[in-house]
Amino acid sequence: MHGTPHIVSDVMTQTVVSVGPRAPFKELVRLMRDWQVSALPVVEGEGRVVGVVSEADLLHKEELRDGATDPQARLRRIADLTKAGAVTAEALMTSPALTTRPDATLAEAARTMARAKVKRLPVVDELGLLQGVVSRADLLKVFLRGDEEIAEEVRREVVSYLFPPPSSVLHVDVREGVVKLVGRIRDTALVPVAARLVRAVEGVVDVEFELSADRPEEASGAGRP
Repeated sequence: MHGTPHIVSDVMTQTVVSVGPRAPFKELVRLMRDWQVSALPVVEGEGRVVGVVSEADLLHKEELRDGATDPQARLRRIADLTKAGAVTAEALMTSPALTTRPDATLAEAARTMARAKVKRLPVVDELGLLQGVVSRADLLKVFLRGDEEIAEEVRREVVSYLFPPPSSVLHVDVREGVVKLVGRIRDTALVPVAARLVRAVEGVVDVEFELSADRPEEASGAGRP
């Protein structure tokens, strides 16, 4: 019923900076600064992703530099202390890397990011080879769709199926991504279904209804002289 949703390969960044396991600490800092990224994929061989080094991994060295943390807290944070003493990507990285596939939907990638609380994901193929990186900003690109493009998809993929004429007459209006369905329908029980399907259209921010329902006898012609 619905058009093919956008997938990660549609929005990901293909030009990606990555590092090898032996990349030194200062090189990691320089690359993040120069490329303005918050994390770097760590690859080996022909580009197989084996981990990710993030700003948070690097900050442990600065955070624990002055030794102010009390001894009990330091014992509880032994993993952080280990990273604070690390000097290469291999010792700093989170492994195995949290990744996504090029054919994953944007919703799938967004859920992965949200659950793991990360800002970007390496994109790998079936062999684990690096294909690109997708960020939170990339996933938000669908909200740049034009209002008329969204309206056309809602008309074609939702309204024409759930509320076909002549029993229903609906006008679709979209402003700044907010879809408004105005008109009359025969079956109000379909409204929650319509709301769910409209929200599933990429680029939709919200959906509103301004509807009137036909009485059964009016819709069928029953009771007319």
